[in-house]
This record gives sequence, structure tokens and C-alpha cells, in this order.
Amino acid sequence: MARPRPRGKASEPESLPKALLAAEAAEAKRAEDVVILDLREQTLVTDYFVLCTAASRVQIRAVADAVAEALKNNQVRGVREGAEAGQWILLDYGGVVVHVFGPEARAFYRLERLWADAPVVSR
Repeated sequence: MARPRPRGKASEPESLPKALLAAEAAEAKRAEDVVILDLREQTLVTDYFVLCTAASRVQIRAVADAVAEALKNNQVRGVREGAEAGQWILLDYGGVVVHVFGPEARAFYRLERLWADAPVVSR
């Protein structure tokens, strides 16, 4: 039987640095509107969402690749989902889920609105 994930502040030491690193890597590739949402009190699925927007499909891939590489260099393994030719790539690292959107997908899915009760992490 799987152990339940830790709730609240107990998971922060492990997940927050990953979220910050992912946001930094996205910004290094000129992603826009990079936001980290703290979901620890909202859901058991993950601790943090990192949301960002890239202007083109090429940039979406470049941002996703940079985030994946930065986390891999810190021995963090994840799962990549989403169409490489599409408007959204998701990188799942357990406690951190990174969403790299094109402008239209970000406006359509509006995850900040969906998770409006989640605090934004200040950096």
C-alpha cells in the first residue's frame, strides 16, 4: 500500500527548490509570465505548479527542454507529456508540475483562475 504524500509545510524542503529551479530555467529561455502556485493546501496531487508562457512552438520546446535539463542536472527525474508540435507541454516531477504554454493555451485553460485559492510563491 502506498504511503500518503506529506501535507503542508512538511513537503516544502524537497519541492520548493525544484519549483524555483524550474522557474529560473524557464526564465533563462525568456519564458513570460512565470508563476509558481503553492498547491500544498489545495490538493494531494502536487505541491507546486510552475506556469509559464512561450511565444512560439519552438520556444515552448526550448523552455521545456531547459527545465528538464536543469532538473536532470540536479538528479530530479520527471515525465514529459504534451504534443511537441502543440501549445502545451507538461513536465511532472511529483511535487512539482511545470506547465509550458503557448499564449492561446494559457488563456484558454486559465490555471491561475482555476487554482485562484493557491498562494503565489514570491521569488
